[in-house]
Amino acid sequence: MNCQEATEFLHEYLDGNLAESVLVEFEIHIKKCGWCTEYLESYRKTVTITRSLGNDPPHIPVPEELVQAILAARMKQ
Repeated sequence: MNCQEATEFLHEYLDGNLAESVLVEFEIHIKKCGWCTEYLESYRKTVTITRSLGNDPPHIPVPEELVQAILAARMKQ
C-alpha cells in the first residue's frame, strides 16, 4: 500500500469498517510511514472536533461582497 491508497482508507479505518486484508496492509503502512502517521492523527483530530460540533455546522458569516464576487466570476465562466 502506498500513501495515496492509505489516505483513501482513513475514514473507513476510523469507523472500523476496513476489511481485514486491507486493515493489515493499512496498519503496516502506517507503522512504516511517518507522514501517514501524522496525517492519520491530524485526520482523527479533525473528525473528533467535527463530530463534537453536532450535526449543525457553526454559522460563519460571509461578506456579501465576497458572495457577489464569486457569483460574478461563475457567470463569466
